[in-house]
Amino acid sequence: MAYFNIDKSRLVNLEYSLYREILRTNRSGAYSSTTLTGCNTRKYHGLLVSPVEHFDGGKFVLLSSLDISVIQHDQEFNLGIHKYGGNEYSPRGHKYLTHFDLEKFPKRVYRVGGIVLSTEFLMVENRDQFLCKVSLEQAHSLTKIRLKPFLAFRNIHQLTHDNLAANTRYHDIDNGIKIKMYEGFPFLSMQLSNSSEFVATPDWYRGIEYLKEMNRGYPYKEDLFVPGYFELELKKGSSVIFSAATDESKPAGLKAKFTREQKKRIPRDTLLHNLLNSSEQFIQVRGDKQKLLAGYHWYDERLRDTLIALPGLMSYQENRDIYIKILDQAVKDVRTKYLGENDAGLRYNLKDADVPLWLFHTLQQLEDIVPDIDLCSRYRDVMVEIIEVILRRSSGLLRVGDNGLIYTKKEGCSLTWMDAVVDGAPVTQRPGYVVEINALWYNALCYYFEKCVTKERNESYENISILISKVKNSFVDLFWNSEGGYLYDYVDGDDKGSCIRPNQVIATSLSYSPLSSLQKKMVLDVVERELLTPKGLRTLSPSSPQYKGVVEGDQRERDLALHQGTVYPWLLPFFVKGYLSINKKAGLSLVHSLIDGFDKEMGEHCISTISECFDGNPPHNAKGAVSMAWSVSAVMQIIKLTEKYI
Repeated sequence: MAYFNIDKSRLVNLEYSLYREILRTNRSGAYSSTTLTGCNTRKYHGLLVSPVEHFDGGKFVLLSSLDISVIQHDQEFNLGIHKYGGNEYSPRGHKYLTHFDLEKFPKRVYRVGGIVLSTEFLMVENRDQFLCKVSLEQAHSLTKIRLKPFLAFRNIHQLTHDNLAANTRYHDIDNGIKIKMYEGFPFLSMQLSNSSEFVATPDWYRGIEYLKEMNRGYPYKEDLFVPGYFELELKKGSSVIFSAATDESKPAGLKAKFTREQKKRIPRDTLLHNLLNSSEQFIQVRGDKQKLLAGYHWYDERLRDTLIALPGLMSYQENRDIYIKILDQAVKDVRTKYLGENDAGLRYNLKDADVPLWLFHTLQQLEDIVPDIDLCSRYRDVMVEIIEVILRRSSGLLRVGDNGLIYTKKEGCSLTWMDAVVDGAPVTQRPGYVVEINALWYNALCYYFEKCVTKERNESYENISILISKVKNSFVDLFWNSEGGYLYDYVDGDDKGSCIRPNQVIATSLSYSPLSSLQKKMVLDVVERELLTPKGLRTLSPSSPQYKGVVEGDQRERDLALHQGTVYPWLLPFFVKGYLSINKKAGLSLVHSLIDGFDKEMGEHCISTISECFDGNPPHNAKGAVSMAWSVSAVMQIIKLTEKYI
């Protein structure tokens, strides 16, 4: 049985199908995304969404959607679907849907009378090209097929409307047309593998609505331009390939290209195969730069996310070269953004005070994954730089206190991953000594001492050795809440973050932890009781008055909830690693139940991937970005961790 096999009763139920999305990428920045029915519900949806170099590589929706119609006895049956005002859906082609599968790529099957037609689409690897295969599986005679493209030519964050500036003229090319609606854009070439007729019927389709944007409190109506339609006849058992690309193709080679691309795909027939497919969708190689996108649809690269996600994403990959290149680029970015000197010293004017410290944890994780690479030699210089530059800091945004711990504070700004801001103020104020920053600091010092400090009894050796001991003692003295049996989230003078938050769990699982085994167990017990859910760890205990269990409403309301109870999967491996280190095989039952939950999640929200976050309250609905690199990485890490105890 196929891993994904959604029956007709669910497909025609718009409350079900419109809330399940599809995402495909080309590994160079372009993507294709829509819902199960093909009805776009986000401004970020589109069949060909491509970076445009003229606009600094920003992503733009070129081809928004493609309506496919069957002409039978002079009657047109349009299989497309769009939402208009008054909760009106037209043309309601979803009612003909009988089957949806996703084993290698999205496949929809439609039945119209005695005709059975299927559509399959994919993105061509490393080229900004969308291919759709339309196959006539059953028919009593030659059947006329009509393909109508809806064009947007606008930034993913914006909406477009009928306007006089649009250039709606097209140019004939081999088996198709090309069009460029505005200066600075590439031509969009739309071609068919078979001979066809293009019928020009230029028109704007006005008032198309995006349900998700409406629910999120954003503008949600736009107009899309349709230049006309392609028309051809198919006989039973035959197919045609529709191509939309930023350059022209040879129509005669489109079917062979579709087959080649199909063979490259890893079947989505297991949880791990889905995760492997999803992990590659975050890779972006454009020109000579390789980077890891944090998530879809709106995130670009984020250094913290890259460093946290890389070990998990690499765990089961055969070809790891591209990930090492991504790590090399991340190291360059750490140097550029964090280690440059200015009049204030270290460039910690950015709000990600913990980012350079995550590099040490990343390298530790990768030692087992790429044992053939001497990571210490490769990255020794940057590790030395990070430690030395931090140790020189005695004042400013980030400084090392007399107790050896790192102190970070900036009025009106959050310097950690909990960075939501509402009305100009951080929602989660965590000033002073922050628990995960100092856990990472202790871990970094120990790893640096092991790998980079000479074992000769020189001054540097003695100084670092003394500092490590000081940091360990100071960490426990400052953060340990003896009454509660857990760690304070932050400490700033008499202000102690006593709310139960998940950041403390990082201290239980790092290779070098300042906590004793008993303290680790006590922290994990509290985290399991207060924060653990089937989808990750809550950002705040439900027992707190500030707890918000559902992320909903406009952006302000969502930001207020984002780190006040919302669940994040990326934190889960830290809990699992600590939990298994204490409970060994006896802890596998709990961990396997978590894995099973993500197995079910593969068929929810964005099919075959893991979302950014989830509601803190059951049933823990997915929220945020539909596909997130560190979420996918987290599940892969958890699976890998269980292998040590089998």
